Amino acid sequence: MDIQQQLTKCISTAFQELFDHSLDPESISLQATRKEFTGDYTFVLFPFLKITKSAPEATGEKIGVYLQEKIPEVASFNVVKGFLNLSLSASYWTEVFLQLCKLEDSGTYPAKGKKVMVEFSSPNTNKPLHLGHLRNNFLGFSVANILEAYGYEVIKANLVNDRGIHICKSMVAYEKLGENASPESSGLKGDHLVGKYYVLFDQEYKKQIKKLIAGGMTEEEAKKEAPWMKAAQEMLVKWEAGDPHTVELWKKLNNWVYQGFDETYRSLGVTFDQFYYESDTYLLGKDIVKEGLEKGVFFKKENGSVWADLSSVGLDEKLVLRADGTSVYMTQDMGTADLKYKDHGIEKSVYVVGNEQDYHFEVLFSIMRMLGRPYGEGLYHLSYGMVDLPSGKMKSREGTVVDADDLIQEMVDTARDHTQELGKIEGFTQEEAEALYQMLGLGALKYFLLKVDPKKRMLFNPKESIEFQGNTGPFIQYTHARIAAILRKAAQIELDISGNRFESYSDLQDTERILIFQLAEYKNKVAIAAEELSPAVIAQYLFDLAKEYNRFYAELPIFSETKAEVQAFRVALSEQVAKTIRSGMKLLGIDVPQKM
Repeated sequence: MDIQQQLTKCISTAFQELFDHSLDPESISLQATRKEFTGDYTFVLFPFLKITKSAPEATGEKIGVYLQEKIPEVASFNVVKGFLNLSLSASYWTEVFLQLCKLEDSGTYPAKGKKVMVEFSSPNTNKPLHLGHLRNNFLGFSVANILEAYGYEVIKANLVNDRGIHICKSMVAYEKLGENASPESSGLKGDHLVGKYYVLFDQEYKKQIKKLIAGGMTEEEAKKEAPWMKAAQEMLVKWEAGDPHTVELWKKLNNWVYQGFDETYRSLGVTFDQFYYESDTYLLGKDIVKEGLEKGVFFKKENGSVWADLSSVGLDEKLVLRADGTSVYMTQDMGTADLKYKDHGIEKSVYVVGNEQDYHFEVLFSIMRMLGRPYGEGLYHLSYGMVDLPSGKMKSREGTVVDADDLIQEMVDTARDHTQELGKIEGFTQEEAEALYQMLGLGALKYFLLKVDPKKRMLFNPKESIEFQGNTGPFIQYTHARIAAILRKAAQIELDISGNRFESYSDLQDTERILIFQLAEYKNKVAIAAEELSPAVIAQYLFDLAKEYNRFYAELPIFSETKAEVQAFRVALSEQVAKTIRSGMKLLGIDVPQKM
């Protein structure tokens, strides 16, 4: 039983013995004592004063004395208005520290024996990845890491949208204007080359609409009758019919895009265990429609179309099969959900998709639960807000997106300029310096996009993200590099920092106690981040830890400390902070440097 459980259980017993009232330990919550007050844990008294029938100070005094008598680790307490602040003994925190020293990674949980799939990225094969995709990729990859640390077996999946009218638009423009260009002949990455023709399609399409409107058509008619749009729709029909020339062109352009995506994923440090392709899954789900009709979950309208009536769960009717028997997105998503379960036997499935699809997933999950799917209750939409830039929204068909590759390069260049300006690469070889710029640039980008609650829309500020002060990736990376330098110096002077050396250590300062408290909280933060599917919990924790370590570093001497045991303890404590920063940043998909 950990100390918080001991305290809540003892508080519950105190209410029974002191106030003759049975209080469930589950209803008692403790919080970290605020820094302006003395204490480690705080019990808020206000909600319980009706039970105690006495003033907050008197209530706190009684419970505080009781806890001191019953739990040896409670060294002292104080009551501030309606808050009972409990201070634990130095020997307790020393024991906590010794236990942390024995662990390879204090944020790892035992295996749960359960599988979860995290589906993210899901790019279209008509354009390169952009800033919005970056938030998606970083969220998905980080959530997968966090769930794995929490004990799940995780499958990272990518459902690639490789068919449909969007890719046909790029194909039409390439056929008309491409002149057999290739990534090699054009000097462009494959995804950039195909994306170029998607933009060219939109430009020509707009010209054709304008011309048809000038000739007397309405805008709606012009959009349908524009020659290139008709050509794209015809190409989609040919693709679905398996026309050899169309399929060959589709494969050629898609392969170029995949090569480009692979390069970007490598740059981002993002990997997948399973790829699904819409071209393989778009016909799935028709058997489920038949099953749903038999079970009475779906119904057929007079025109032959099939619908789900979701009024019982507060939603409306939803089309699941057109009158002509063709699928809609919902049909294939139902089929793909079954396919994932068939392939991996997953208990939980997380879809990392922007919040514009909230309704779609609410409908999908309701349908799969009504159909009685064994994985139905484990379906979850990790809905995230869009990413804006100071210049405004992005539109890929107009070529105004912030390209992921360009942004990564810009971040690396900014890291180079900023680091050189601050003189943080003294003694580095050129190769080491370039690796550092890459690490800082990507760390800044990932951290900035992950530190915000996923549900919130956010504004990305490249300049702010690269700063070495404040709530940024480079600040935490720099803190790790600072500790790495301390550990190198300790090794040079052959300082013994093994944990068993501190078994009777009692010379604990406030800032050291606070650091140990924060280190001990890491495992709890991993659990919260996993339950809430929010890497922002880990990011905030790491910022608080790095901030507290820098306060410790500024307030207490290390190598100028005259007591050898105190000096060794402070280095050992620094080592635990570095280990935790390394672990937490890894959960975010961020590397940390050994020197800066």
